[in-house]
Amino acid sequence: MKNKIYKRTLVNQIVKFLKRSDIIVIIGARQVGKTTLLKYLITNHIKKNVFYFDLENIKLLQLCNSGTENTYRYLLEQGANEKEKITLVIDEIQYLNNPSSFLKIFHDHYKNVKLIVSGSSTFDIKKKFNESLAGRTVTFELFPLSFEEFLLFKNKSYKLSTNNSQTTNDELINLAEEYIKYGGYPKVVLEKSVEVKQVYLSQIINTYIRKDIRDIGNIRNIEAFNNLLELLASQSGSLLNILELSNTLNLNRNTVETYLYLLENTFIIKRIRPFHKNLRTEISKHPKIYFLDTGMMHLLWLKDFPKVILGNSFETFVFLELLKSKKEVKFWRTTNKQEVDFIFQGKKLHSIEVKLNFNHAKLKSLNFFSHKYNSVKTVIGLYGKKQGKYIWEFIKDKYL
Repeated sequence: MKNKIYKRTLVNQIVKFLKRSDIIVIIGARQVGKTTLLKYLITNHIKKNVFYFDLENIKLLQLCNSGTENTYRYLLEQGANEKEKITLVIDEIQYLNNPSSFLKIFHDHYKNVKLIVSGSSTFDIKKKFNESLAGRTVTFELFPLSFEEFLLFKNKSYKLSTNNSQTTNDELINLAEEYIKYGGYPKVVLEKSVEVKQVYLSQIINTYIRKDIRDIGNIRNIEAFNNLLELLASQSGSLLNILELSNTLNLNRNTVETYLYLLENTFIIKRIRPFHKNLRTEISKHPKIYFLDTGMMHLLWLKDFPKVILGNSFETFVFLELLKSKKEVKFWRTTNKQEVDFIFQGKKLHSIEVKLNFNHAKLKSLNFFSHKYNSVKTVIGLYGKKQGKYIWEFIKDKYL
């Protein structure tokens, strides 16, 4: 029996470009489901005259490195109908020696070939892609599962709205706890055993972060890099102070900056910038840092999954939901310690206070910001007497 292939939310955005000439580029960390997404597109939307290359297959990598002419001839030999549109799907495009030249020639000289490619590292892709592809590509970023996708993978059908009964919300709270503890990597979500979840996630950490990323960045001080990872995991949701990290790890500032750039461009962390209008009173320099998966964050930080949900883990979860909803998220903080967790511009400006327990929400800073900048204010929580919204209600609001 074949494993079920679930539809990712990103599919709806990608299919709009299937009949256009743009090269579709899908980027994201290893194991977030890029290959499965490609196969879903092949099975459900492209269907015919389509060919899939995995460049981890050395023979296919050598074929593509030999040039577009040989690759096109191979497609015809494999039964491609050149009188119709041919779709060539290439997984892990960054392994090519010169992907920019390969894609440009295919795009410009083989008009009957539609290209869809994936890559696991914008760091690698930025090094190997050049300006020759400008105007020829459209890029989509695939993250670990959103909470809504998590529910789909768990075969849970809920109408996520503000009108849910408390019974339904209690069930969703239990599911949110599971999601926050173990994260959103598809293989981890689908596994029922907590012990096996930990094995899978540990393998992702050891092969992708501690080996692949280390090799991509040519990192020699492995101990310092690993220590930085663990320190950042413990600080998800906190202000990022590079000088402090430098002193703590006994690394020079430029090295810390390089490591952070590498981790951000391989989809492990995300830095968000402060919202500011008044340079005298509002912090404008230090960003905040968030891990892009709470399960990975927990194993790097705690060496285990937590028994209860922690405040910074919940804040990271809320951030990830906003990020996956395509929001450009910022935060607000003043020199006298007023702070609002998240700011973003939708149809209106939104200001969000995140509290694990609604009962502990202090609204002075939120109210001040909302009054000053005429923002829509919201408290997002998980426990206690509800005086705001659950994250699943918030992301479904139509006014976003």
